[in-house]
Amino acid sequence: MIRAINLNKIYQQGAKELHVLKDINLEIRKSEFVVIVGPSGAGKSTLLHILAGLDRPTTGNIMFDKIDLYKINDSQRAKIRNEKIGFVFQSYHLMHEFNAFENVFMPALIDVAQSHNRSVNQAKNRAKELLDKLGLADRLQHKPNQLSGGEQQRVAIARALMNSPGVLYCDEPTGNLDSKTGIEVFNVLLKLNKEEGVTCLMVTHEESLAFEADRVLHMKDGRIL
Repeated sequence: MIRAINLNKIYQQGAKELHVLKDINLEIRKSEFVVIVGPSGAGKSTLLHILAGLDRPTTGNIMFDKIDLYKINDSQRAKIRNEKIGFVFQSYHLMHEFNAFENVFMPALIDVAQSHNRSVNQAKNRAKELLDKLGLADRLQHKPNQLSGGEQQRVAIARALMNSPGVLYCDEPTGNLDSKTGIEVFNVLLKLNKEEGVTCLMVTHEESLAFEADRVLHMKDGRIL
């Protein structure tokens, strides 16, 4: 489903070059759960962002579902991100003026406006079903500051799934949580992968979370070991 070919990322810092990713070749199969582990500064998040179409590589190609992500224009790439990709970050990025239901429902407004695949009522039902599945049926009207860290992250996961993406990119999703809550969130992602077949690529520095993944990739100094 996802393929990186001879991927390099170089940042220019004055006269110096910072080579963050070095000759990365990688394949992720459909419905696979892959965890990327490694120390801070290894290039994990940079790799994830490039694979997701959020940051352009210096050289190399990213094939997503047989489409070369960086051979298409920005609006085409944005359309793919909105329709086929879900994102979960370390910081939940919830809108604090809206409640849990509204935060989850929001991405569907673009989808409803641009296509006739579903109605507003269908989108609202989808948001409620997702929150229910993630154990938040009694938290729909709660705003982020009324939710625990684990609950906020589950709202963020529900939001990422709102448009039924084929792949979920997770960048340190347990980084702001205590160990017990982090394991609970990780288990939510595992369950979604096993029961719904969502392809999941997760970056973490917590190797203890990786043992139940289909595959674990170790990164160091910009390379996959």
